[in-house]
Amino acid sequence: MTILQTIILGAIEGITEFLPISSTGHLILANRILGILQTDFMKSFEIVIQAGAILAVVVLYWKLFLNRLVLKKIIIAFIPTGILGFIFYKIIKTYLLESEKIVLWALFAGGIFLILFELFYKKKNQEGLIQTPGDIPLKKCFFIGCFQAIAMVPGVSRSAATIVAGLLSGISRKAIVEFSFLLAVPTMLAATGYDLLKTAGHFSFQQFNVLAIGLLSSFLTAVLSIKFLLKFIQKNTFIPFGIYRIALALFFLFLVKP
Repeated sequence: MTILQTIILGAIEGITEFLPISSTGHLILANRILGILQTDFMKSFEIVIQAGAILAVVVLYWKLFLNRLVLKKIIIAFIPTGILGFIFYKIIKTYLLESEKIVLWALFAGGIFLILFELFYKKKNQEGLIQTPGDIPLKKCFFIGCFQAIAMVPGVSRSAATIVAGLLSGISRKAIVEFSFLLAVPTMLAATGYDLLKTAGHFSFQQFNVLAIGLLSSFLTAVLSIKFLLKFIQKNTFIPFGIYRIALALFFLFLVKP
């Protein structure tokens, strides 16, 4: 993998991690376009560069991580994914991350769901919504965490799953988007740490350099992506992301040769 390819993949991770369009799905599809084989190292690369996005959240929201109540809620929400991710780690990495068809159909189905959900949700009364991550009850935090676990299937989107769960729970868009940012930290930190524990001993010095470049690219673009999404949700729904997911899936299913 060249330096340019590494920078591109890192940027894709950073841009897509916090948007409801699936960063893992985009990385898998980008590998096909760039002609990169889905080796064991590439699977680890796709997991590890998420640490760049983690750093972006920590830099932008470090004060909230010092709030014990908010931290407690993040941990509660992380529990379902933490347990299920540990149990199904081998299946996810061996089978799910190799299946482009799963990614495409998850993108397509998720796009339809996102559009239908938004059409229903905008009719609901928007008054009395929870306005800050710190005000989200513990039960709702756990509920959001259960939805996040669905995103272990590549193409689903961790961001989409948590945001939908939050909106269903009566949380404002800004509050659930920010909580989704915060929840990404332990989720991706656990995934990255566990994968490195399993595979780091097999990496060469050059491969560690590739990871470092990918992390930096991911961090810089994640900062921009976070700021974009916070501004976007002030006046828009997530329907454009649903349309994009459907279009991307159809493009690869019918126009891009295997």
